[in-house]
This record gives sequence, C-alpha cells and structure tokens, in this order.
Amino acid sequence: MSDRIDDLPTVTCERCGREWDLSYELDELMAGNRAVEQFALDHERHTGHYPDDVATWRATCRHCPDGVERLSESAARRWARTHARHTRHEVTLRGADGGTETVCEAE
Repeated sequence: MSDRIDDLPTVTCERCGREWDLSYELDELMAGNRAVEQFALDHERHTGHYPDDVATWRATCRHCPDGVERLSESAARRWARTHARHTRHEVTLRGADGGTETVCEAE
C-alpha cells in the first residue's frame, strides 16, 4: 500500500511557463491547508511575482511610501489599522476585486 497522494494540488505560473505540484509543501513543510498560500509566498519571494490565480490585498499609506501586499484581507487590514494608529496617516485598503476602502483617516 502506498501513502502517495494521487491527486496532488498544482499551481501554475504563465509568466514562468511552468506548473508545480505541491508535494514539497505538503510533505516537507507540512503546510496542510495552507500549501497553496505557502507556495505563492515563496514563489513571490523568489521571482517577484505571484503565480496564476493568486489575488492579494494591498494596504497603501496616503502620506508616506509605506504599504504591504498580503494574501489575506485580515493581514492587510491589521497592518493598515496599526500603521494608521501609530502615524495618524490615512490608509487605503484595496481588495483583489479592485474595491477601495479607507481604513483609517488622519485625526
């Protein structure tokens, strides 16, 4: 009996012209349900771009060059609130769908 998974999830990147199965993320990194997220973060770290079908959330300060790009809304929102709290700058949160929301306005 084999422990091998027959239907490993795969990720593609048109820019790189490649497809990867996520056996490394599942077996070695033990990323479980976060295997795709882990691969996407590693891919961006090494190539400067995300693989296909990965949408990010962006928090951008309206007053200084600070900002972040995160895979989850909660992580981007947390950064935006923290930045606004400490700097009193307005921060814009932009979702994967292109919608815009001002998270915090300067006092």
